[in-house]
Amino acid sequence: MSTIIICEKPDAADHIAHALAEKDLKKKKSEFGVDYWEFTRGNKKYLAVAAVGHLFNLKQKGGKGWTYPIFDVEWAPSFEIRKKAEFSAKYFKTLQSLSKDGSDFVIACDFDNEGTVIGYNILHFIFGKNDAKRMKFSTLTKQDLQKSFAEMNSHLDFQNLETGLARHMIDFYYGINSSRALTLAIKKSSTRFTLLSAGRVQGPVLYMLAEREAEIKSFKPVPYWHLQAIVLLDGKEMIAEHLTDKYWKKDEADAALKNSKSEVAVVDSVEKKEHKESPPVPFNITSLQTEAYKLFGYSPQQTLSIAQDLYTKAYTSYPRTSSEKLPPQINYREILEAVSKIRKYEKLAKKLLSLQELKPTEGKRDDPAHEALHPTVEPPDYEKLKSMHKNIYDLIVRRFFSVFGEPAIREGMKILFNIGKEKYKVSGRRTIKPGWIEFYGPLAKFDEITLPDLKNGDKTKVKGLNMLSKETQPPDRYSQASVIKEMETRGLGTRATRSAILQTLYDRSYITDKSVKVTELGIKVAGVLKKYVPDFVDEKFTKEMEEDLERITEGKVKKEKVLEEAKKALIKICKDFKENEEKIGKDIGKAVMNTQEDKNTVGTCPNCGGTLKVLFSIFTKKSFVGCSSYNRCSKCEMTKKACKCECPICKQPKGKCADSWKDKVYSPKCSTGYPLPAAATIQRLDKVCEKCKTPLIMVYRKGKRPFKMCLSPECPTKAEWGKPKSGAQKQKKTLPSKKVQAKKAEKKIQPKA
Repeated sequence: MSTIIICEKPDAADHIAHALAEKDLKKKKSEFGVDYWEFTRGNKKYLAVAAVGHLFNLKQKGGKGWTYPIFDVEWAPSFEIRKKAEFSAKYFKTLQSLSKDGSDFVIACDFDNEGTVIGYNILHFIFGKNDAKRMKFSTLTKQDLQKSFAEMNSHLDFQNLETGLARHMIDFYYGINSSRALTLAIKKSSTRFTLLSAGRVQGPVLYMLAEREAEIKSFKPVPYWHLQAIVLLDGKEMIAEHLTDKYWKKDEADAALKNSKSEVAVVDSVEKKEHKESPPVPFNITSLQTEAYKLFGYSPQQTLSIAQDLYTKAYTSYPRTSSEKLPPQINYREILEAVSKIRKYEKLAKKLLSLQELKPTEGKRDDPAHEALHPTVEPPDYEKLKSMHKNIYDLIVRRFFSVFGEPAIREGMKILFNIGKEKYKVSGRRTIKPGWIEFYGPLAKFDEITLPDLKNGDKTKVKGLNMLSKETQPPDRYSQASVIKEMETRGLGTRATRSAILQTLYDRSYITDKSVKVTELGIKVAGVLKKYVPDFVDEKFTKEMEEDLERITEGKVKKEKVLEEAKKALIKICKDFKENEEKIGKDIGKAVMNTQEDKNTVGTCPNCGGTLKVLFSIFTKKSFVGCSSYNRCSKCEMTKKACKCECPICKQPKGKCADSWKDKVYSPKCSTGYPLPAAATIQRLDKVCEKCKTPLIMVYRKGKRPFKMCLSPECPTKAEWGKPKSGAQKQKKTLPSKKVQAKKAEKKIQPKA
């Protein structure tokens, strides 16, 4: 009999087996196409077996009927519930087949609500157990895993488990009931079946975004005027701004401009001020997502996915953390020594290692389960990392270095000029002592504007005066990163779920664009929820529920009580839905059609001026772009099915004419069509290609950087697509392997029989 170690992902099982096994006693086995590890430690046999995330999910008990509210739910294998989870079936079967070999169990999934639920469900439903030993680690390095194994708890982290189970139940209650309510409302009022959703956190976040959208749309710009002078400083032209930032009356701006008529600017005063720029605090997942978006434009979901990959390869620590603290136990010097082996970090790491004391700057936020993000003592072969993974790893390493640096000393300088009778200012900023900025390197974005040393009474030449006519601007749209940050500030969602919630809003066509714009559908859904079901978008209501879940973790309240309170609240919400079903359906129905129409519109047909739309072929089972005039009769402009034009030969309509009717009469008005990339989603850019004049689109593929392309496959811009990058690569592809060449040579010299 064996001790079975249940791991969350295959990479984790691999690392755990290699870390815990005695030398040369590892053995990789396979069942149902799934690899697992068998090894010995002392006199005991162990099996390290992996899941692929959640092997079980919640479903409605009985699984039939489209009524609401429903609370009768049960756990079932994920592959039985969702088609997208079919890949998990082989992992389920592998664990099931090993159940007879297990005498003892260890949960080695991520130490948080989700990881504990994943491990417990496998333990309970496959192995028939309710308790096991529990490993807790923040990195997948050998030393951390060995330490975790030696110090593992003899029981499960039940408070984490209770919180995780409660969260799953509540989110399922809200998700399934709100989706059914919205979907049935639309069907009732428009006989149209469209699946909509509004989750427990999704609703308040959508309403938050819709409020900003309303502010932007209702904003009325106010004109104002601003004066600038172009002055010559050290032979360079620089802009000096008038001390009055905005003139709300043009005649006052005209008078100030008239008073500024002078060819000389005289220094009135020079002000210099030094200040300390403190080092940044260590990354938690939100600050990493925010910084990655600012520097590289990566979406929060992309950043989380890459950070997870780096963690499962043991290059960085666990990413889903809210902590901004780095405890000494992680051993700063060991990490720096390990990372110094990567050439690009060698000098910086050694500079830190030369310090007598390493004391990190830390933030206020803490996480009982995991420390802040940091590199590990097992660095990657940096040059072999993918481009996006390089960027995120570099960001994590440089932030880790920076927190040990000294404050930077920056100087701000302001020169005040008298130009005629008016005052203008020029501002400059420079770094006097880099401190931590040296370690953050090119990722530290600071303006460096150095001004000459001038004193009162010095004169310089005025090269010109400008009066700019401007308007006040509406509030900025949220970026994807600022949405995540705002959700954290308002206590909406968790560090693990925020980016997924944002992605769901995109998937449901409630929002669009990187600079977040709420669609007509999103505005309508947010509006009707606020009007008819206000509790559903109430931030306070959602935040209090999140606090109740945290109280379960802290042992202050029982799971059952929180679930009962959630049911009571949801019963009231469902009652509000039912009473206003028809009104909700009417309000949303038109927005659904308009949003779908807008989403499927790509641009203007370059051949006939029609509208290019995303269509689906029932023959190829693929999406493509076709003209709205595609397959329409050139005479009556009706579809082939609706066309009733008569045959020019027999003068009979379609139904009475011979089979040749469609060839003699029906000539489609426009047959323009273009293929679309497989396994991708697209977004129109409202621009056309300069070369082929077809619309430009942005293509999104999971786990890859988005790219821009035009629709025409024959466009000159795609001439190099698919070609090898160099002659060497081409040769490498075409030459047979050395083994094959050797076999061919051997065959040639064999004597004929």
